[in-house]
Amino acid sequence: MTTPDPFAVDPWGVVEHGFDLAGQARAESVFALSNGHIGLRGNLDEGEPHGLPGTYLNGVFELRPLPYAESGYGFPESGQSVINVINGKLIRLLVDDEPFDLRYGEVRGHQRSLDFREGLLRRSAEWTSPAGRTVRISSQRMVSLTQRAVAAVEYTVEAVDGPVRIVVQSELVANEQLPLGDGDPRAAAVLEAPLAAELRHAAGSKAVLVHRTRFSGLRVAAGIDHVIEGPGRVDTTAECSEDQARITATTVLKAGERLRLVKFIAYGWSATRSLPAVRDQVEAALTAARYTGWDGLVDEQKEYLGRFWSDSDIEIEGDVELQQAVRFALFHVLQAGARSEERAIPAKGLTGPGYDGHSFWDTETFVLPVLTYCLPAAVNQALRWRHTTLPMARDRAAQLGLAGAVFPWRTIRGEECSGYWPAGTAAFHIGADIARAVVRYVRATGDLEFERAYGLELLVETARMWRSLGHHDAGGRFRIEGVTGPDEYSAVADNNVFTNLMAQSNLRSAAESATRHQFEAAALGVDTEEAAAWRDAADKMFIPYDEKLGVHPQADGFTDHQLWDFEGTPPEKYPLLLHYPYFDLYRKQVVKQADLVLAMQVRGDAFTQEQKVRNFNYYERLTVRDSSLSACTQAVIAAEVGQLDLAYDYTAEAALMDLRDLGGNTRDGLHMASLAGACIALVAGFGGLRDHDEHLSFRPKLPSGLQRLAFSMAVREHLLRIDITHATTTYTLLRGGVLPILHEGESLRVEKGRPVTRPTPTPEAPPERAVQPPGREPARRHGQAGVQVGTVDHLPAE
Repeated sequence: MTTPDPFAVDPWGVVEHGFDLAGQARAESVFALSNGHIGLRGNLDEGEPHGLPGTYLNGVFELRPLPYAESGYGFPESGQSVINVINGKLIRLLVDDEPFDLRYGEVRGHQRSLDFREGLLRRSAEWTSPAGRTVRISSQRMVSLTQRAVAAVEYTVEAVDGPVRIVVQSELVANEQLPLGDGDPRAAAVLEAPLAAELRHAAGSKAVLVHRTRFSGLRVAAGIDHVIEGPGRVDTTAECSEDQARITATTVLKAGERLRLVKFIAYGWSATRSLPAVRDQVEAALTAARYTGWDGLVDEQKEYLGRFWSDSDIEIEGDVELQQAVRFALFHVLQAGARSEERAIPAKGLTGPGYDGHSFWDTETFVLPVLTYCLPAAVNQALRWRHTTLPMARDRAAQLGLAGAVFPWRTIRGEECSGYWPAGTAAFHIGADIARAVVRYVRATGDLEFERAYGLELLVETARMWRSLGHHDAGGRFRIEGVTGPDEYSAVADNNVFTNLMAQSNLRSAAESATRHQFEAAALGVDTEEAAAWRDAADKMFIPYDEKLGVHPQADGFTDHQLWDFEGTPPEKYPLLLHYPYFDLYRKQVVKQADLVLAMQVRGDAFTQEQKVRNFNYYERLTVRDSSLSACTQAVIAAEVGQLDLAYDYTAEAALMDLRDLGGNTRDGLHMASLAGACIALVAGFGGLRDHDEHLSFRPKLPSGLQRLAFSMAVREHLLRIDITHATTTYTLLRGGVLPILHEGESLRVEKGRPVTRPTPTPEAPPERAVQPPGREPARRHGQAGVQVGTVDHLPAE
């Protein structure tokens, strides 16, 4: 992997030594803090220089026009874009009237670090102003995982060669100036100043601003309060205007003296509540934060993260860089979902504006499987958000002439925001992805009350959609035609294997859930005839198979298509969708991201081992990984078919996607699905976890580059730890009574206090390494360097 790495390798954090002005936007994503409700990009405290300023609230967006050369029936009329809300993290510093700015004067030292165990972004700097005054600056920033509406900053200035006059300006800024974009100018005009002022107030150490989005009509409030400590006299002033509030502290420091400012920040928003209600919510959050104090907030954060890492850490021996990367992944996945609370988990979390802040199928397919076993409450909330959007999904289905519910391909609030229907509307598998997440959550937690109140209806309405979308052909086979699977280079295909297998599971799960909850199912209009029709469609589901080649075509006729000219495609032409027309991609055998291979991961029970081997080898030479959603899935199946070193390479690619900026677009936000996918690659790939059935099943194996892999999983009231070496695998129950599992097909009963150890199977002689398209090989973890892989997870924003 050839991308320069500015971050030191540390198994429990990310450290940046020095200051890279050109790489600021990337670092701001890596150092972003969030709790799923509030997101703060890792901008410098002073606000400038910056790459891309960003403060986000989950669910706060502005409407924007969707441009069409030619409109059509059923096309969404407007899009939704996450907006940079009121920036509360700004703390400007003046040293004898000279603004502290790393572009001027002399930077004698600068370091930033993010500790995964503490959830704090730390910064230290020593700077000499152009006038020759030297100060030391240190700051700590957090977004509270325990107080949902609160963030806080501790900012300290020390005079090195005083006396020196210090002025600190702590601000709230709305409609902050952003770097110019290169997208649709109409959208840019809408998003340039999305907030209209409604209220402003500043007095003493406190200030509040309330704004309303101009088109989506969301009311947003932000407030700040301060504790200011200095060695002598400190004067403070408060002032505000429509889009700015400022608390200023002024003092004179002698050499060795310090000014300390603790800034408490609170946010609130609503689509329905009144201005006084939203304002009072913010002021109450500020009062609670100030009561807790900086030290109290830090202690709460450490305690929360201590519990998380105790129960959910993934430990690796033999590769400290991968250890850092997987903990980085877990930390950011936790931040994305911890307090989202009936809101979506966007593809970028709250780390940047990439993909307009939209949520896709990424959440249910990659992020929720990880959270199910480490933070199940977050999965409950994410699926309850989907449930709240059912009315819009039913309306969308009716508009398309279908029964049940059609969930959006990309959205913030629940409406479809994709203006490109072949990759948006036609990607109906999102319904089955949601259904599978419901089934996994209920099975892993035993939360039948959730299934009764929310899950059943999600399963029923998606099953109704599949039953109306598909049809029985003359031979009785149930076919689903004109759909787009995970591979966006093969749009509007018939009988996509992934889609059909996922729909099959969806239909069966809906029938089973309706049987368990007959009263609630009857209230939804489900009768025995409808449930029988779901079972029949599932039993007769058509799964294409190419007898001549001995592989499953990705969709009907796919293996008959012309092969893409990989040899004639130069490296600079990747990602292909940015350099070739879709009509050419759609009619060739070229795969953007794992599709049929993903089907073998999520529905491994539908394939024989021989089919998995043949399918994997066939699709490896067609898959260009123009999406970061691919490597993790290829890792899982590579491990299953015995290609452990290849699986190791793919795992590292998924894990290092953002720390190494392999896609070249980390500046826009982190790749949450790839980060979660790295965890899946380790647990499902090398741990061999499969959760298709009632009991968890493990087939562990390690690549030569790893000496040990250990992880824990929350399963109902149990906490199961799995510790794998090349020689043995040990299962230990840390909580709970008795947990039945499978190890290499052998039934085990693991009891608390009585670990069970079994041999880790010795891998057979590895098969010949699968071949990828020229120049698209994953980078080797050992030996020669590989290539940087450019990715575009989804089609560019319409």
